[in-house]
Amino acid sequence: MANLALQLYTLRDLLEKDFTGTLRKVADIGYQAVELHTYGGLTPVQLRNLLDDLGLQAVSAHVALARIESELGNVVEEAKTIGFQYIVVPWLPPERRQTKEDYEKLIATLAHAGDELAQAGLQLVYHNHDFEFTKFDGEFMLDTLFAKTDAKRVQAELDLYWIHRAGADPVAYINKYAGRLDLLHMKDASAADGSFAEVGQGVLDWDKIIAAAKDAGVKWYIVEQDVCKTDALACIQTSFAFLQHRV
Repeated sequence: MANLALQLYTLRDLLEKDFTGTLRKVADIGYQAVELHTYGGLTPVQLRNLLDDLGLQAVSAHVALARIESELGNVVEEAKTIGFQYIVVPWLPPERRQTKEDYEKLIATLAHAGDELAQAGLQLVYHNHDFEFTKFDGEFMLDTLFAKTDAKRVQAELDLYWIHRAGADPVAYINKYAGRLDLLHMKDASAADGSFAEVGQGVLDWDKIIAAAKDAGVKWYIVEQDVCKTDALACIQTSFAFLQHRV
């Protein structure tokens, strides 16, 4: 169970209303680890103390690319205080993904930040959506990005829903980036309309995905559901129940 975590973005509305109480409910469900997307207005020390009190570990944090570019030193200090090892680039703004040159600039930024974080004992990670499956020179930009960066400096956090949404094969991508894939976003797609679904309740082949993930050396299986059609806590509980004896 130590390798199952929750991306807290799933509960963003609840966290905004009651950060501490919502985290307590996450722990009550049985999650032992989280991936941060906000500090809930707390200082790093306060957040670390709260997580410790609740028996939760912060594995990683989604950190805006602009922060990584402009205040990496602060991000490093926050990571060391709160205790997370992985700094994840979660999103590429639309104006920064229009051309091949945009991606080349991103690759240079990731290479530099990856080196800086490695020197601090931390790991840079890139999280995909579907827009990285745009082709330039016949290759998906997601593959170009990883081909042109050091596997030890820039890891992948593959988002299985978005790979599926792009028309690619999640299992093939897990196999492709084996050894570079400590973090994996567990997210399903509804058979009815392709929308976000609880893990195990959609069309993705979880037996094959989990087997491939174990072979690939995945360390953390991170539940995320961008949009919940029902109560978000119920959604993360459904995903937890499906995964807890499988990963």
